[in-house]
Parts: sequence; structure tokens; C-alpha cells
Amino acid sequence: MAEHDDVTSAEHEQDPARDVVARVLARAGTALQPEAEDGHELDGDQLDREERSALRRVVGLSTELEDVSEVEYRQLRLERVVLIGVWSGPDPELAEISLRELAALAETAGSVVLDAVLQRRPTPDPATYFGSGKAAELAELVAELGADTVIADTELSPSQRRALEDVVQVKVIDRTALILDIFAQHAKSREGKAQVELAQLEYLLPRLRGWGESMSRQAGGRVAGGAGIGSRGPGETKIELDRRRIRTRMARLRRQIAAMAPARETKRASRQRNRVPAVAIAGYTNAGKSSLLNRLTGAGVLVENALFATLDPTVRRAETPDGRVYTLADTVGFVRNLPHELVEAFRSTLEEVAEADVILHVVDASHPDPEGQVRAVREVLADIPGTEEIPELVVLNKADIAEPGTVAALRTRYPGAVAVSARTGEGVAELQERIAELLPRPSVRIDVLVPYSRGDLVSRAHESGEVLAEEHTAAGTQLTALVDETLAAELTAAAQPA
Repeated sequence: MAEHDDVTSAEHEQDPARDVVARVLARAGTALQPEAEDGHELDGDQLDREERSALRRVVGLSTELEDVSEVEYRQLRLERVVLIGVWSGPDPELAEISLRELAALAETAGSVVLDAVLQRRPTPDPATYFGSGKAAELAELVAELGADTVIADTELSPSQRRALEDVVQVKVIDRTALILDIFAQHAKSREGKAQVELAQLEYLLPRLRGWGESMSRQAGGRVAGGAGIGSRGPGETKIELDRRRIRTRMARLRRQIAAMAPARETKRASRQRNRVPAVAIAGYTNAGKSSLLNRLTGAGVLVENALFATLDPTVRRAETPDGRVYTLADTVGFVRNLPHELVEAFRSTLEEVAEADVILHVVDASHPDPEGQVRAVREVLADIPGTEEIPELVVLNKADIAEPGTVAALRTRYPGAVAVSARTGEGVAELQERIAELLPRPSVRIDVLVPYSRGDLVSRAHESGEVLAEEHTAAGTQLTALVDETLAAELTAAAQPA
């Protein structure tokens, strides 16, 4: 018996996949990146945090149907989960980072991670994702732990998910469904909720599953050997009815989202008409984008150590050190293999990035793989037309808890990058200076005498232009400044004759 234990122990030591799982599980319950819980005073009251915590699912309280065949027709509930993944590359660190991120996503969705299974193989099994032996081992583990959900660290095909559910006899979901569930929990605006629902329905449509006679396709007509009378089905079957309902609902949601677009476009057109420069914050989820927005503007946006904590875009007014006004927009966070359905559904939100004059690409410098995060974000940005021509400023956030060597290497890797800490304020002054350098400067020089009755034009010159000289005389304000073409025309029209 002792000899058998020694052999088992030796096998465990030689299996890097098990070592990866062990390290991930050692952080179960804390898979999210460690951060100081107390934010800074610019974060505001953070009342949304308490509301969101109150909606967490209660551990051990299940509302699930026991029949796995109803999996498509019940609300997704993540409670006690087992993670699974396939490791095909040579680097165990990348496998660990990916599985740890899946654990963080699961915890953000409100689940408890019980265990994980990582299989090392060149490619996933086309039938059940895992090989048949590993799938059977997974079924035993699920039964032993009393898990109610298995989460795969990839997007499963409908047939893979169906076959794996038949083996493990509990609900199986993939990374895409998990991210969609988090989005559904966190969306608050009417547009955000509609976008998430559309993405969920697009994901669900090809994955509907028919079970039993009520779900089967009708025989009908002269099929089945010409049986004719008595063999005709009841008409449209349940699965066909569900598909039709989903398509109808998707069409309605697309119309609703399109109807919401004019309001956003009107606000954007107003900023463009007044020539207010725009800066968009983009970056990996949980990189600290909302914290940085609060630090720069005092917006009081929700800050939480969770993935996809904020989904609805927030636009706030900010000023450069020399007094020029610009807008700062916080956008939805990105993640590796961000579901295509979400990219399409949130395209109207992501347009804030395409319309910006500068993109602040926020990177978590304390993350184990910051360069992988940068690649993932740039892949999504490449899908948004027009972003390739916009200046990008890489912001290395969380510099207060990152390794100094890592920060130095990243600054070498991304020339011009700025290291900051949104929590402590370190490097924020340098960041503001860099933003001011990258923002477009007005190009029309004016030298006019503005009557005191048009003080609004002088104020706009201070906000959006660059005042070179200002003198108050008996007849008005003698103003020399660089402004945009629209304001230059208004100033010239209102100017007193010299």
C-alpha cells in the first residue's frame, strides 16, 4: 500500500498539469488579482457595491431543475463549479494564467470553485472536448464533489457541450456563456441590458436542444414509409417555436438598440460641434480603468475588484494642466477571446473609442501576463473601424504593487508608456501632461477685440483654445489666441473694429 502511495505521489510530481491546477486551487476564492480594498476619496460613496453584493447567489441554495435535458430553458445559475481546460502549448505558465482567469470569471459570476481538471493534449477532442477517459474521470469528480456546473475554458461547439453533458450529467457551459452571464448581471442601462440580451440570444440560438416527443421534429405528410394518416405531427414543434421566438425577439432588440443610437449620436455631435477633444479609456477588464477615470475627473464610477465590474460607458469632463477642456470616456473592458456576439452587440458603445482623439490603453502592470493583455485588447480594437489612426497612450496602472523590474521592462517594450497608480495618484501628473501633448491643438490664430457682452466667447477660447495674450481695455477684451475654425469665425464676427 505504501509502495502504491509512493508511485501515485511520484506521478503527481511529474504531471505539470496537476501542478498548474494545484496552484490555481490554492487561490480558490481569491482568484482575482489582489488589491487594496480601500479605494481613494475620489471614488465617491460606491453605493452600487452594496446593491451588487446583495444580489450574490446564496451558497448551497439551488433553484435548478434536476433534469439536465431542460438546460437551455432555465436561467443560468453558477453555484458549485468544476473548471476544465485543455493545455496544448509548452508553457505551463500560460495554462495557469488562463485557468486562473477562468476561476476569476467564475467567482465574479458568484460561484464557488470546487476543483479543476486540466488535460494535456495537442487539440481538444472533437466529440467531448476531453478524451473519453478524462471525461469519465470528470464525471466521477463531479459526483464526488456534488458540483452542479462544469465550466470549460474555451468556446464549446453545441455537439461538444451536449456530449459532455451526457457524460457528466450536470450542466456544462463554456467561457462565452460565463462572460455573457456576468454581463447580464452587471448591465444597468436600458441600452446595456438590450445589448447583453441580444448577445445571449445570438449565442443560444444554435445551441437549442430537443429532447423527447414534445421537442422532436414532426413526421407529417407521407414520410415514414408513407404512413400518412395518424403519422402527422402537431404542427410546429417546441424547438421550432423557441427558435422562432428567439429570432423575433432578436429583431425587436436590434430595432430598440438602433432607436437608442440617435441620443448617443446627438451628444457626440454636440461635443464635436463645440470642438471638445475626446479621450477614450480602453483596456483589459479589471485593469483599473474606472479607478483612473475617478482619479482624473472625480466621477465616482463603481470600482470593484471584479471582472467586467462596469459595462455602461461613462463620459466626464476633464481639464489639461494648461486649462483646456476635454471629455474622458470609460468603456467596457476586454478579455482574451472576448465573445464575438458581445463585440457585435456592444459595437455602438465601442464607437466611443473610434470617435476619440486619444486612446488611453490601461494595462495592469501587476498582472502575470501584461503583454498578453495588451495583445488581447489590440485584437478587439482592430475590429473597430477607424481606431488604427488614433494615437494610443499605454498607461501602466497599479505601479504601486507591480514589480519595479516588470514596469521597467514594459516601458522599454512600449516606448512612451506612463507608469501610474490610480489608487495612490503616483504618475498621474505625468499622465495629464502626456494627454495634453497628444490632444489636437487649435490651429487658427486670432487677434481681436471682444466686447464685454460676449464674454462667453472669451470663456470658450480659454476652455477649448490656447490663449496667448489677454488684455482688458475700456472697449472690451483684447484677445490673442489659437482656436478652432468655428470659434474663430464667431470671434471675428463679434469683434469690435480696431
